[in-house]
Amino acid sequence: MHGLKSALLTIWRLILPYATTRDAGEMTIPLIGRVRLQERWIGIGLFISLILINLFQVALNVRLSYFSRDLYNALQEMDAAAFWHQLLAVFSPLAAVWIAIAILEIVVQYIFHIRWRAWMTRRYIDNWLSGSAHYKMQLSGAEADNPDQRIAEDINLFIANTRTLSLGLLSQVATLASFAAILWSLSENFTLPGTDIAVPGLLLWVALIYAVLGTWLTHIIGRKLIGLNFAQQRYEADFRFSLARLREYGEQVALLSGENAEKEQLGQKFGRVIDNFMAILNRQKKLTLFTASFFQASVVIPYLFVAPYLFLKKVTLGQMMQTVDAFSRVQGALTFFISAYTTVADYKAVVDRLSSFEHAIDATRRQEQRPGVQPLLDHPVRPTSDNGAIVISSVDLRLPSGRTVLSIPDLVLNKGERALVTGRSGVGKSTLFRAIAGIWPFGAGRIALPKGASVMLLPQRPYIPIGTLLDAVSYPSTSDIYPKEEVAHALQAVHLGHLAPHLDDEGLWGLTLSLGEQQRLSVARALLAKPDWLLLDEATAALDEPMEKEMYALLAERLPHTTIVSIGHRSTLDAFHDRRIELTAAGVGKDTALTPA
Repeated sequence: MHGLKSALLTIWRLILPYATTRDAGEMTIPLIGRVRLQERWIGIGLFISLILINLFQVALNVRLSYFSRDLYNALQEMDAAAFWHQLLAVFSPLAAVWIAIAILEIVVQYIFHIRWRAWMTRRYIDNWLSGSAHYKMQLSGAEADNPDQRIAEDINLFIANTRTLSLGLLSQVATLASFAAILWSLSENFTLPGTDIAVPGLLLWVALIYAVLGTWLTHIIGRKLIGLNFAQQRYEADFRFSLARLREYGEQVALLSGENAEKEQLGQKFGRVIDNFMAILNRQKKLTLFTASFFQASVVIPYLFVAPYLFLKKVTLGQMMQTVDAFSRVQGALTFFISAYTTVADYKAVVDRLSSFEHAIDATRRQEQRPGVQPLLDHPVRPTSDNGAIVISSVDLRLPSGRTVLSIPDLVLNKGERALVTGRSGVGKSTLFRAIAGIWPFGAGRIALPKGASVMLLPQRPYIPIGTLLDAVSYPSTSDIYPKEEVAHALQAVHLGHLAPHLDDEGLWGLTLSLGEQQRLSVARALLAKPDWLLLDEATAALDEPMEKEMYALLAERLPHTTIVSIGHRSTLDAFHDRRIELTAAGVGKDTALTPA
């Protein structure tokens, strides 16, 4: 019971944000026009419409039950006039109404589904990306596996199954309430088979006992499907991600002749997919064997009780068929859990995946708030002095495990200077840059930025989004921010002018361009963005020295008001900077003034 309560609370926590959102929404309603309301009221209105449609369908089923009784009675009595009346005057209008309401239900379902999915997807993407949570989850170890699948697939499945199960349950409750009264009245004088003991509403009690027993056995047999479905979604996503990653790093794999290793790893991942799939199949076989037998037996039960009364002419053929139909409806309502068990098992797995995804994001944010392990970026709460420097005071940069990788008692990066940060590999240079950029969550101390200053960090391997070349060059801004002429001019400046005619071409530019070309494209981004501070984390390491010299000269010329801080190992970088800061295991070592070229 506690497990069921916990599951229902989890489902409610996933539903509640949409039911209470105050986001603005609008939709077009036939005969009314465009309506602007809060999104929650649109969603609630659509769901209530689906409830009313389902209740109306139950009412139609009740009416069709009486039609079936009268039709069979007409056949038994050989009353042709009554037969054709029931068929043409009763059934035909009811069938037309049924078809119309079914079409309306499909339209409302699809609109409700896509609106809820769109809102929920935006919310999850926002939570995942806000505050660099997507990055920090990987660092903290709280990362949920395959967040792309949880956003793209699990949200869709959650909404579809929530709608199907909730409306299905409501419909079955209404069906039970409607047909239970019919079944009770039709079997109020029935006796136990072979006895004269009358049991009011006998068939209703038979349906109830049969359903309870069947539901209990179904859960005993099928409960392992929940864990198996959860694992299947994970294994499928892992395999799909490995294939996508192989495509992304195809050149590196080919250069290292790593195809055999990839085959082995992909085979192992797909092997998990197959093994778990077979476990699901075996469990599903057992569940289907029971449920199919259960439902086949339930077809015969009402005939066993009612047929003797037909033979004794105590009931008409129409009454018997109505009783059988009512028993079937009641039985179907009471065994809703049995027929929907596979869907429920899959639903529980989806709910667990979405819930654990939210918990992983929340755990990452809570970890940042622990004493001594907190974000280091103070801007814009505590701006620096009037000279606009970056001031680093008593900073300890740590790993997620808590181990300190770099301690800096005091360091000032002055506005307008060009500083080169050096040090052995692993000393913490890149970690320092990430702390300045505000995305490194582990550490203590104070890093204060100039108030209102924009900071741009160019890593050694730039991120190239999938899309048009214009999207790739404009990133992290959108493609409509810069005029195409300005973008083309920036490409010309970094010796990528041959790409300018292809700004509207879509492609996998991260695979098409060499690393050196990607680094020059990254410099073009800086020329367009014109940040106040530009942090270069070995951002020109793939370029030869003459091209590297050109890029630094270009930055100095085009961005005269941008303060540049670089990480690098080449001695030739000294010529482009006027200060060298060496980081050591003990913190800041030599701080040397340079004479730039």
